Order: sequence, then structure tokens, then C-alpha cells
Amino acid sequence: MARGHDGRLNRRLSESGRGHLAARTATAYLRRMATLVSEVALTPAAAARVAAIATRQNKPALLRLSVEGGGCSGFQYKFGLADAPEADDSVAETDGVRLLVDSVSLDLVRGCTVDYVESLGGAAFRVDNPVAASGCGCGTSFAV
Repeated sequence: MARGHDGRLNRRLSESGRGHLAARTATAYLRRMATLVSEVALTPAAAARVAAIATRQNKPALLRLSVEGGGCSGFQYKFGLADAPEADDSVAETDGVRLLVDSVSLDLVRGCTVDYVESLGGAAFRVDNPVAASGCGCGTSFAV
């Protein structure tokens, strides 16, 4: 706390400092949350497919993307519907559908876009991952 000219504690300055600190902390938190939202993306095609699957299964439209060890390239993507976001999840939203990525997996998929593609070979969710150094032909595993 700051002292005035006469030696008394200047509470007003002290309280003002705390208010300023709280405002800076809140601003930093909001910036962090905005960063989290932009760290992963879901295309409209993927959002539409997740919404259709979630409706059929009577679940919320929350797609969880996680990364596990394994696959032919070292890591593999895992998709599943979630009941609710976890506290450490990064969340991206498209057309009311949310993509959830846990904090551990986020380092391996930061900047990715999840799409849903249909082709002669079948239909699947695909991850365009700028962190991946290489991947397998099926698109479900990758290396960094």
C-alpha cells in the first residue's frame, strides 16, 4: 500500500491498484479464451455431420478430437461424441456444433481444421493438421 505525505496509508491508491490488476487479469483471461477458440476449427460440412449423428443418438452436438499413441505413423486421431466439455478443453464452434480438444492433445493438433469428406472410398472426418510432419494414406495417423 502506498503512503501519503503525512505517513497515513493511502487506501484509495491501493484499492485502485487492485482494481487495475483485476482488470488486467480479466483482460488476459479473455485474450486466452479467444486464443483457445481459434486454435482449432470445424468446417460447416463436419458440423452438419456431427449434428446429424448427435440427433440420431440423442446426444449434444459436441465432437471430441483427441490424440493417442499408435497407428502406423506414431499418433492417431480419435473422434467421439462428448456429453459435456471438460475444464481444460479448447472449444471451437461452427453452426451450433462444438469441437472439443483436451489440453494434452492440443499441442499435437494446434491450428488444425476438422472436415467431413465423402468420396468413392467412403466418408470420414479428416484432420488438416499443420503440426503433422507426415501421415498415413488413410488419414487417421500422423507423425510430428
